[in-house]
Amino acid sequence: MAAVTPPKIYTVSDLTTEVRALLEDSFAGIWVEGELSNFHHHSSGHMYFTLKDQESQIRAVMFRQQNRQLRFQLRDGLAILVYGELSVYERRGEYQIVVEYMEPKGLGALQLAFEQLKERLQAEGLFDDSRKRPIPMLPGRIGVITSPTGAAIRDILQVLRRRFAGVDVLIHPVTVQGEQAAPEIVDAIRELNRRGGLDVLILARGGGSIEDLWAFNEEMVARAIADSKIPIISAVGHEVDYTIADFVADLRAPTPSAAAELVVSKKDELTQRLDDLQARMAGVVRSRLDALIVRVGGLERHLRLLNPMERIRMQRRQLTVLWKDLTRWADRRLAVLNGELKGAAGKLDSLSPLAILSRGYSICMRLPSREIVKEGAGLVAGDEVEVRLHRGRLLCDVRQVTGEA
Repeated sequence: MAAVTPPKIYTVSDLTTEVRALLEDSFAGIWVEGELSNFHHHSSGHMYFTLKDQESQIRAVMFRQQNRQLRFQLRDGLAILVYGELSVYERRGEYQIVVEYMEPKGLGALQLAFEQLKERLQAEGLFDDSRKRPIPMLPGRIGVITSPTGAAIRDILQVLRRRFAGVDVLIHPVTVQGEQAAPEIVDAIRELNRRGGLDVLILARGGGSIEDLWAFNEEMVARAIADSKIPIISAVGHEVDYTIADFVADLRAPTPSAAAELVVSKKDELTQRLDDLQARMAGVVRSRLDALIVRVGGLERHLRLLNPMERIRMQRRQLTVLWKDLTRWADRRLAVLNGELKGAAGKLDSLSPLAILSRGYSICMRLPSREIVKEGAGLVAGDEVEVRLHRGRLLCDVRQVTGEA
């Protein structure tokens, strides 16, 4: 009888390891589409989420090294397409997709990133017209931030020389494409603001794909433009190209050449405008002078008719008559007042107690209160009184009081 081979018994770890190896060998380099849910961006930098459709779901992870290249922001409900491999998280015995690359389904990653950033900055008010500054009509000094070797700077300089050759231009060279472009543009804007002395800045680049123009869609560039104290004209790409920088800038030019045309007026146009203003001003001055000449002529005739010297002599005569009248009135008034004063003085003198005393009368006052005694009943024998005479006083003792007058 043949011996029975004993069954192979796996430990949980051994089984999980073999399943992992089988899955990783069989499902390496696969594309999976689904709806993103349960998204979590861990503090370690790794991203954990679930991919699902109407009937199933699978866990997924995108490690920090890979997700740092993402241009758009992940959120629950986003339809995405991922590339990676199946693996098993052995500690839990769960299989998952380890994602190496991700893009939004139906919309390019860069386009989605553009729309997401545009929506967020617009909600913050960075596109509002109220915060945008006016561009000077004729700036004395212009700063240009662009590649020193590109066609954009040549177009700008050519237009400036043609329209207004005397304008001063400061070129700040930067990289306008690639990973270093956005930081260099930000540094250029900040440096020119620190330096000062510039009336306007032009941020320029020629046309290209969305990838070529992406530096001007970076959030750091948008915020540097918004923070600039110097007005900025964005002139990126062709007329049909729009970047985040265009929406934040104080003015958007469809091309670099158009930016140069917008920033300075054409010299012969300014000359013609000055000539027109000069002609209008001369006409106004002539009209005003003619009106003044007519008015002066009328005043001269009026003055001749009035004869100012005769008017002065007439006024002088009237003043002499008035002075004499005033003097006579004053004399009469003083005479009347003097008469009234003498009458009042005589009346006061006749009513004076002293005048009564001079006619032989006297005033008796009780001592020590000096109260005037009007009746004998107010005194008793032994009281002391003072008698005031026309000249002198008497101190007396009352010996007897009678009630008769």
